[in-house]
Amino acid sequence: MVVDVTELRARARRHLGPHFTRKDTWESDFPVFVRGEGSYLIDTEGDRFLDGLAGLFCVNIGHGRDDIAKAASEQIGTLAYASNWGSAHIPAIEASALIADLAPGDLGTTFFVNSGSEAVETAVKFARQYHRSQGNPQRTKIISREMAYHGTTLGALSVTQLPKIKDPFGPLLPGVRSVPNTLGYLGDCGPANELDCIAAIEAVIEEEGAETIAAVFAEPVQNGRGALVPPDGYWAALRALCDKHGILLVSDEVICSFGRLGHWFGHGLTGVVPDMITFAKGSTSGYAPLGGLIVREQLVRELYDSPKGGVFTHGATWGGHPVSTAVAVANITAMRDENVLGNVSARGPKLRSALDSLMSSHRCVKDVRGTGFFYAIELMADSDSGREFTEQESLTVLRKVLPEAFARTKVILRGDDRGATMLMISPPLVADDEVLSELLHGIDSMLTDIEKAIQP
Repeated sequence: MVVDVTELRARARRHLGPHFTRKDTWESDFPVFVRGEGSYLIDTEGDRFLDGLAGLFCVNIGHGRDDIAKAASEQIGTLAYASNWGSAHIPAIEASALIADLAPGDLGTTFFVNSGSEAVETAVKFARQYHRSQGNPQRTKIISREMAYHGTTLGALSVTQLPKIKDPFGPLLPGVRSVPNTLGYLGDCGPANELDCIAAIEAVIEEEGAETIAAVFAEPVQNGRGALVPPDGYWAALRALCDKHGILLVSDEVICSFGRLGHWFGHGLTGVVPDMITFAKGSTSGYAPLGGLIVREQLVRELYDSPKGGVFTHGATWGGHPVSTAVAVANITAMRDENVLGNVSARGPKLRSALDSLMSSHRCVKDVRGTGFFYAIELMADSDSGREFTEQESLTVLRKVLPEAFARTKVILRGDDRGATMLMISPPLVADDEVLSELLHGIDSMLTDIEKAIQP
């Protein structure tokens, strides 16, 4: 295929609105991708880029799968659209049943939407309507953790705790409180219910009044602030706290579910059954837009059977779209049959060990966090002296050094400035030893570039 990439970029700059993209980036010679194969993206120039971020933490099964494309094509030719409003169709039924089989406990009812933000929005609405249906209309408040990202629609953005992306759109939904995340806590830190990060949640509950709080939102491994793995017992303490006060516990697994941590759902890491799970990304491996909210069946029954219930007053035209749910069935089935999660379980510890080794060989590495195929490298100017980046140095790393390194190494990762200067790593779950070796060599080279640009 012969294309004029200069003309394509010009048309994109004029007509295509980019997401979370700075003006100077949009004016640069950004890549235009035309094809995907396994763990790689190919651009108009024929260059192969290792997709070290799996798209946006979503292309779990890898690019270019003919079987998933075939499932979408066959569904389009059979039934391209039907709604789930007072009726159903086979792909949505099959997808919801498959998800129920994999989800923990009695999390057996899925409300399909189109994205992670919509999934969080749905969880907020379900929590509020559920409490209202049970005679507790005052339970409207939400608790979420510092630096957590839960989406960009106005409701989900209200639950998000990142000031930079909230401030342009205020005022947002009232009654959302921020509590500390688990940064600095890892492994066995003693009784979890005595940790400051748990005590702070209980203090907010007491301050606001437990009878006013609808739900607590948390990710099994928090993305914002860099792949924060919870300490032992943390989620059990969250569960006990919510049960004590009649609060719903929402596990936001838009990134973490469908294998990213080596488990179908966060329960495999935390051992805790939440009241709701939000998902999106990995459910279709990015082959079609799909998100959803999985709810405990008991809660759904209680809402529907209550005098003030009878219907969850929520829906979307594309919710549970036949093509997207057919893709989900094909994707999840292939991941299960090919033991993709086993690949993460087998290779994840080796990847972690290799990333840890970079701390001893690069002065710019402050910390490595994460699990499975989901990691963050926190950066600094000099680990020997303890010197952090200046604000200008951080900008240089994020806006110049790393973008140039991605282009040079042909390894795509993500620079992150949410609370620190970080490098986010999230390869496709099908990555083998050869791909992971290329990924690690690319990261090693990027860290060298940072050290050349920033003096100790």
